[in-house]
Amino acid sequence: MYFIVKDSTDNDLSFLQKMAQADIDEGLYSRQLYVIDHDAMRRMGKADVLIAGMRGLGVEIAKNVILAGVRSVTIQDEGVVQWRDLSSQFYLKEADLGQNRALCSEKQLSSLNVYVRVSAWTNKLDEDFLSKFQVVVLTNSPLEEQLHVGAFCHSNNIKFIVADTRGLCGQLFCDFGESFEVRDTNGETPVSAMIAHISKDNPGIVTCTDEESHEFTDGMFVNFSEIQGMTELNSYGPIEIKVRGSYSFSICDTSNFSEYVKGGVVTEVKQSEILSFKPLNVALDEAIRDPGLVEMTDYGKTQRHLSLHLAFQALHRFTQKYSRAPHPRSQAGAEELVAITKELCKDAKFDELDEDAVRQLSLVASGDLAPVSAFIGGLAAQEVVKACSGKFTPLRQWLYFDALECLPQENDGVLSEDACAPVSYNRYDGQISVFGSAFQDKLKKQNYFLVGAGAIGCELLKNFALIGLGAGEGGNITVTDMDSIERSNLNRQFLFHSKDIGRLKSEVAAESVKEMNPYMNITAHQNRVCPETEEVYTHSFYSNLDGVAAALDNVDARVYLDQCCVRNKKPMLEGGTLGSKGHTLVVVPHLTESYGPSTSGGQKAIPICTLKNFPHRIEHTLQWARDQFEGLFKQTAENVNNFLSDPTFVDRTVARGDVEAVEILEGVYRILGEEWPQNWADCVSWARRQWETLYNNQIKQLLHCFPRDQVTSSGLPFWMGAKRCPDPLTFDTNNTTHMDFIVAAANLYGQIYGITGSRNRADIQSILQGVKVPEFTPKSSVKIAVTDQELKEENEERKEEDKVKLEMLKEKLSKLQLKDQSFRMHPQEFEKDDDSNFHMDYIVATSNLRAENYNIPTADRHKSKLIAGRIIPAIATTTAAIAGLMCLELYKLVQGHQKITSYRNAYINLATQYFVLSQPCVAPTYTVSDEATHLSPSNMLFKIISCAVK
Repeated sequence: MYFIVKDSTDNDLSFLQKMAQADIDEGLYSRQLYVIDHDAMRRMGKADVLIAGMRGLGVEIAKNVILAGVRSVTIQDEGVVQWRDLSSQFYLKEADLGQNRALCSEKQLSSLNVYVRVSAWTNKLDEDFLSKFQVVVLTNSPLEEQLHVGAFCHSNNIKFIVADTRGLCGQLFCDFGESFEVRDTNGETPVSAMIAHISKDNPGIVTCTDEESHEFTDGMFVNFSEIQGMTELNSYGPIEIKVRGSYSFSICDTSNFSEYVKGGVVTEVKQSEILSFKPLNVALDEAIRDPGLVEMTDYGKTQRHLSLHLAFQALHRFTQKYSRAPHPRSQAGAEELVAITKELCKDAKFDELDEDAVRQLSLVASGDLAPVSAFIGGLAAQEVVKACSGKFTPLRQWLYFDALECLPQENDGVLSEDACAPVSYNRYDGQISVFGSAFQDKLKKQNYFLVGAGAIGCELLKNFALIGLGAGEGGNITVTDMDSIERSNLNRQFLFHSKDIGRLKSEVAAESVKEMNPYMNITAHQNRVCPETEEVYTHSFYSNLDGVAAALDNVDARVYLDQCCVRNKKPMLEGGTLGSKGHTLVVVPHLTESYGPSTSGGQKAIPICTLKNFPHRIEHTLQWARDQFEGLFKQTAENVNNFLSDPTFVDRTVARGDVEAVEILEGVYRILGEEWPQNWADCVSWARRQWETLYNNQIKQLLHCFPRDQVTSSGLPFWMGAKRCPDPLTFDTNNTTHMDFIVAAANLYGQIYGITGSRNRADIQSILQGVKVPEFTPKSSVKIAVTDQELKEENEERKEEDKVKLEMLKEKLSKLQLKDQSFRMHPQEFEKDDDSNFHMDYIVATSNLRAENYNIPTADRHKSKLIAGRIIPAIATTTAAIAGLMCLELYKLVQGHQKITSYRNAYINLATQYFVLSQPCVAPTYTVSDEATHLSPSNMLFKIISCAVK
């Protein structure tokens, strides 16, 4: 018997010491915390998880759960490493053959997360041992064991999960007990809206401002705040709503409330939900009678899911009888499995059996495929996270998945038993038993281009190594990524470890997968794929490729790569994630629609006037703060350097238009003249004056132009709905946020001039005592635009005034004399993840002070970083699942499938069990020179031009 507990001593700090240092390591878990909040993470940090079975599926689940950050993971396996395990188990090597799978996996899994205690157990599972855990996961286990362990877990309130893969098919089952609380069913940000009116009626009708339609849905509960007039609602408590239209919904009886005057915000209140689960033995029988117990993953295969439910049970009976799965491609085995399944159909009174699906399952059941393990393993690990945290809606209760369309198409011939028989000493046995040895040879010869070595890129490379893509003579994987490894990457980019921080992602990723499969041929580049690198990624480069995989984090890069693939007629696999959500897209030349041009500019643009004077959401104040940062500490400093080094700078700036030129040149003159600090005290003085301008003077000017009692031409209050009436702030050195702004702003201002700053608040407060702040008197001559259209019109009216200003500025700049002609400024490139550079300090303080001006709820540093840093929330589970789906499409591409019904695009949401696997759209057909040509809209013009040239 072995029971090994890891005592982590990484970096000379014990596990307990590290745990004592911080509640949650936000540097490591930053991207995950935007998906799984702090409270959920704390609950996960108290959970002990058992994962039984360390073949490919088990290690995939363990990897994802360890990265997620539970308290401990125990991996259990009684078996020893076999050749076929290398098809999907990425932590096993040829040198491990004959040794225990759990022991061989323990060290590598331990290195994934220093905060998670990892241990190995090589004995059987008994009830005393099971009772130590809050969550138990069984993989590739016999039904008898599942029933026994499931019954024990259900009666002892232990969350129980079964996961299994058989070739191209997978199964997942969850039992979280009689009463399981889901604290947040979907993880979405609570919906909110500004109120325009509330009627006195039964029910009362709430009308939201018409800036944009609300996002409320029937049955949501909401709270009200800041209402003037009908103040009873401000303290009423959560109220259930019923949607009436895009801008209105009904609430409770308001007929006896006070008359609504103005203002107010309505915000969704998340409601917890109590769920009850059936034990395995009950759910096993009731799934056929209650299809609601089986989650759909592909709506084109509704009946197949139920057939697979019975077929998996039949497989257990077959295995119990023969002590093995059906032989690969054995027709006799397939017919016997169909016969067993039919017997189960009679007992279950199910008369819609998909016999062909059962036969195909039998033909591939002995297979072990990395992509299927990645997909089912991602889903199963997410269920573990739900079980530990109460975050997101769990699976209720069965899920079946198949990718049988990956098998060879009819015109490719029928695979024989000999073609799929195990080969001695072959690491790809688990894959050959599904697709045959000839297909394995074809995989080895592939040349693929992977763009991006981040989260999805790491997962794809792991799968490429396991399936042997490019791992033979003539084959190769080229991976490119220009980024270096940061600490926040380690939570989901599992090929990287702490020792790799600072190194290039592509190089480390290539080294890591070479360790998984030493036969891999892989080349690492550090180039961005864009027009500037077309001399590297030429037509000749693409001509030698068999396909391209896109693991990118922005739309523009995807669009460009898609255009390259269309131009060079190469297939493309594309995938992306956003927290618990993910998508995949397969592009097959002349068969499916391509990614196409970008249809939007990403996030919806906030009107300029909203940012400048009328913010009403924290997103507005954060964008404003980010704009302040870019303008003060980056753009103006860059403009100064261009002015000092380029004699044509002024002329080029003038050519951009008078309005923009005045703004740029004023900034250059100001920063090289009157605002040039001579020392640190001058930087503090500048920051104090800046504070006064932003949070007092500008607000006073705004209220002078639009007093609190201002009414519109229609007689309605000006300050209502989305326009929140602001209040000036009074500077106070004892106010933490006020001082946060001064410290950050002064240090950043010093940095662009090369002046060393300080964090010593006592010294800064001493300097502040001597700062003279000019008195401010609002001016009646100032005009403030209420809409962007008004702003545009005002700019037109100021043309003559701007021309005069421009000439004056040109003259002043021509006479400017610098003592040091070699002087250059130091522009600050915004970096959100460095807590020592004052960047996020400035953003948080600047935004929250403006929020205080407008009585907008402030945001903590964590939320501010998400919004201002435009961070993409990410978790390892979604990434693994998406990469698995992409590689299933890769199987089809390598085989050369030409039926569009074979391919699948996918959209999944692991938070809510939402899966849509659908057939891609057909490539549009256009007639050019009397020839029908398959084109996507993105390359139609290119083709027409090409034909015209011909």
